Amino acid sequence: MTEYLLLSAAIFAIGAYGVIARRNLLIVLMSLELMLNGVNIALVAFSRGRVDADPTGQVFVLMVMAVAAAEVAVGLAIVIALFRTRRTLDTNDLHQLNG
Repeated sequence: MTEYLLLSAAIFAIGAYGVIARRNLLIVLMSLELMLNGVNIALVAFSRGRVDADPTGQVFVLMVMAVAAAEVAVGLAIVIALFRTRRTLDTNDLHQLNG
């Protein structure tokens, strides 16, 4: 179980670095997906590591996957709309949308 948790933490850390360090909005969305996949691996590892074999973690994985699918659909729609109006996906150039 420890190996899966280390893998989960590594994938989550790579995703967090991508969200913090990158400026392209598509890369930020892909990094968010990496973070969600890291969480999914941890949930499955915790679910499989329990003595009573309760599938609660696996049910949460299905919920996280549904949220991730909705996030991709909405996020991609926003990215397309921003690119059509601004002709850029750089997050530094989109700071005018704050207010």
